[in-house]
Amino acid sequence: MVAWHPLAPIRKKRSDMRRTPSRRLLAAALLVASVLAPTAVTSATAATTTATAVHTAGIDAHAHCSSNGLGHGVTARLDKAIADVRKQAAIPGVAVGLWMPGKGCYVRATGVADKVTRQPMSTDFYSRIGSETKTFTVTALLQLVDERRIGLDDPISRYVHGVPNGRHITLRHLAEMRSGLFPYSADADFAHDLLSDPTRSFTPQELLAYGYKHRNTAAPGKVFVYNNSNLVLLGLVIEKVTGHHIADVINRRVLRPAHLDQTLFPDGPNVREFPEPHAHGYTNQTLTGAVADSTDWNPSWAWSAGAMISTMHDLRSWAKTVATGELLSPETQKQRLKTLPTGFPGLTYGLGIFETGGWIGHNGSIPGYESVTVYLPALKATLVVLINTDITTGGQEPSTLLARAITQIATPGHVYDGSTPTR
Repeated sequence: MVAWHPLAPIRKKRSDMRRTPSRRLLAAALLVASVLAPTAVTSATAATTTATAVHTAGIDAHAHCSSNGLGHGVTARLDKAIADVRKQAAIPGVAVGLWMPGKGCYVRATGVADKVTRQPMSTDFYSRIGSETKTFTVTALLQLVDERRIGLDDPISRYVHGVPNGRHITLRHLAEMRSGLFPYSADADFAHDLLSDPTRSFTPQELLAYGYKHRNTAAPGKVFVYNNSNLVLLGLVIEKVTGHHIADVINRRVLRPAHLDQTLFPDGPNVREFPEPHAHGYTNQTLTGAVADSTDWNPSWAWSAGAMISTMHDLRSWAKTVATGELLSPETQKQRLKTLPTGFPGLTYGLGIFETGGWIGHNGSIPGYESVTVYLPALKATLVVLINTDITTGGQEPSTLLARAITQIATPGHVYDGSTPTR
């Protein structure tokens, strides 16, 4: 889903859902649209490059995926489709992994990771995954539900004081994006404060305060609005119930059991951590709209809604784990996958997870980076897309354009159309 764009007002748009301040709240693209027009990038960035061979060193998930893993015809069509979208959306670098049991796989990187040095993009890089963080946060929350330490229909006021209408907003409302709260990332002061100094740190309470200045947008449970405030509150619930920092909880209860050794939640004194190797990220979510290198921007503003980092290797594994509920009881996973209409055709949303065209998962967007991680139960297929820009094209998230083009070719009966704000 889409993350939000810090300078965007609350309005609906089909794109990925992110967690950026007010532009794309679902990073993959569910609910908050970005208003900044895409800024022109250098011709060097727009230039297409030949698909490079997969870098397989140390990445088991990429092993045995030959250059023609899905057959010459499909592979050639995918190469062309990805190149066309890269050119259309001026995406510097793209890494794509598509695994289809019984048919083969497609794992390739094209373009550049650094527009200055022209270092090639790689499938081995770490990347910021924006709103995909929500899948990890909600998984940790649902584990507490399984342990009967919390209930999905508990009011948020039981755990966090001062939430507007908190006695009537439940944890379920927050996880399914139907709380009715005003998104902090849609507040103009928040956008100004973040973009005036992208290296500053925010506390969860500071983030929520930006949204609390506004009246609620709807009654709880009535309207789907992609909202990072919801996930920040759920992060605080997890901390309150467990007595531990959210990053530690996710590491111990989610990442370790899922064997995700290349995934992390930068927080506290390690909030600026970004392991090497990684691509440089490019965004136009700036005060002037000019394109900037956002690689080292502080992700604390997204916290439990979008601060995490991962790799294609780990996301390939996580896609199936989260979609099939490997870390949850069958009953709780059933509740998680009870998706509801979002107002965006072809896209429904459950508890920190979405479904589009049969694909289950989430997308992410944060200044400079976008991602899509989804699993298709019907074919047991997995798709991971990682790119190093979040600049929209014609109101569309670039990661959504790529995922749609890829699935139109590889799974024509199941086309990804996760056009929801993820920022």
